[in-house]
Amino acid sequence: MTSDQTPSGGGARPLRADARRNRARLLEVAEAVFTERGTGASTEEIARAAKVGIATVFRHFPTKEALLEAVLVRRLERMAEEGRRLAEEAGPGDALFAFFDLVLDQSPAKNAFAAALADAGVDIRAATFDAGRAVREVLTALLEGAQRAGAVRRDLEVPELTAILVGTCRMLEHLDGHPEAAARARAVVRDGLKAGASAPFDS
Repeated sequence: MTSDQTPSGGGARPLRADARRNRARLLEVAEAVFTERGTGASTEEIARAAKVGIATVFRHFPTKEALLEAVLVRRLERMAEEGRRLAEEAGPGDALFAFFDLVLDQSPAKNAFAAALADAGVDIRAATFDAGRAVREVLTALLEGAQRAGAVRRDLEVPELTAILVGTCRMLEHLDGHPEAAARARAVVRDGLKAGASAPFDS
């Protein structure tokens, strides 16, 4: 479900312009509140921060889980948008590595939203399918561009790069509180992606 749609009895339907603005404002406030206070923050807290009644929140998001899901989807959509911007404005290699860093930097918050939704019984893959596909498409385009430019090793494919991203995120969680070690570890991963890095051993 994209961030400018809302559930209805017959599926998602487009919102009016004023309703889209109100919904976008609630999402902005909700993301700030959840980021500052954690995903345990209540819808009442969000209503107060947005200076609206709780009924307004529930009109757009019938449950807290629906709100968390919408915030997560919007974060992924913004990630894809930023990747497309990088593809247009930065050199191919720089664009890929900047996107790589963006994904790593946003991973803790994204994982917190996903964990809260999973605990509530939400199917994360289904909830984020469209937005996740957009991120993968951007990652694919950035990788292919960097490889054509000779900035990234040519034997790397998207499934491996995705696994490396996931693994690096976990590694950085393990190094939380040790910024210098985390920076060195990130540099090691980045260097291993660059063209000229050693190829796998022959069997």
